[in-house]
Amino acid sequence: MSTANQSNTSPLPFLLTGIPVLEALHMWISIPFCFTYIMSLLGNSMVLLTVRLDKSLHAPMYYFISMLAVIDLIFSTAVVPKMLGVFWLDSREIGFEACFTQMFFIHTFTAVESGVLLAMSFDRYIAICNPLRYNTILTGSRTIQIGLLSLVRGAGVMTPLMCLLTSLPYCKARVIPHSYCEHMAVVELACADPSVSDLYSLVVATLLVGTDSVFISFSYGMILRSVMRLPSQEARLKALRTCGSHVSIILLFYIGGLLSMYLQMFSFGLAPHVQVLVADFYLTVPPMLNPLIYGIKMKQIQEGIFKLLGHLAGLSISQANKDRSDAGRWRHRQKTVYPILE
Repeated sequence: MSTANQSNTSPLPFLLTGIPVLEALHMWISIPFCFTYIMSLLGNSMVLLTVRLDKSLHAPMYYFISMLAVIDLIFSTAVVPKMLGVFWLDSREIGFEACFTQMFFIHTFTAVESGVLLAMSFDRYIAICNPLRYNTILTGSRTIQIGLLSLVRGAGVMTPLMCLLTSLPYCKARVIPHSYCEHMAVVELACADPSVSDLYSLVVATLLVGTDSVFISFSYGMILRSVMRLPSQEARLKALRTCGSHVSIILLFYIGGLLSMYLQMFSFGLAPHVQVLVADFYLTVPPMLNPLIYGIKMKQIQEGIFKLLGHLAGLSISQANKDRSDAGRWRHRQKTVYPILE
């Protein structure tokens, strides 16, 4: 009996369903996810390269934007390749350790992104409400320290949760009715009481999201108050435009996250495949939209990307001209040696 129990609770791999009920349409469903992944890779890589190469963008605000781009790349890469493997190759199996590693990355970098968004709101508060002290308060090294602190905070609160989840015995059916190792879907497969891990995840999510959103709301409330006191309408509009991209990203992150979480907790009468699709799009669409929001809302990022593209185009043209020149010189030499080529 003990041998049977041990074999039942061994860390066997899980099986991902993909989109329940819509397995026959996986090939078609994969198209938008593949597109969003490619666009996310291109867009966020372009933002990182632009900030890296354009020295005029070496400022705290753009360092935070770079952090968001890195987070988006990690989000997408942690989820989409395996998802496409399920859709395209029916590669449904995911190892026990790989499943919880994927879950760790998703939840950790969700917490990290929340911390970076809080730091961005603080950055805008200092820039608008106390501009004379901006360069002394937010130095480059301090910005990096804030990013590392967000990473340590996210990993620190999620590591105990992963320890609690991996210690549970999973002796039920190993089929996860999802496209990735979604937390609640995996916990339902445990054959022990998961109330401790559920309570921990609820408390952590409430404290992190609640605290960060309160401070973000306070920061933008103070910003709005200061902006409304500016004497010039042009100055007010410029300040609001500067914060517009940040507010858009914040709303996309928090509203999408809350919607996805509540749909996983309460079905509200929705079909399972609708719940899964909402969760999948939450992890794949914002990483694609964030660079577009930067490009639309932030003139400096726009100009930096255009300069980068112009520089790359100029290099391509100069290289093509050099190749043509080299080819012409080679042909001239050949004609000199072999007049028959004329």
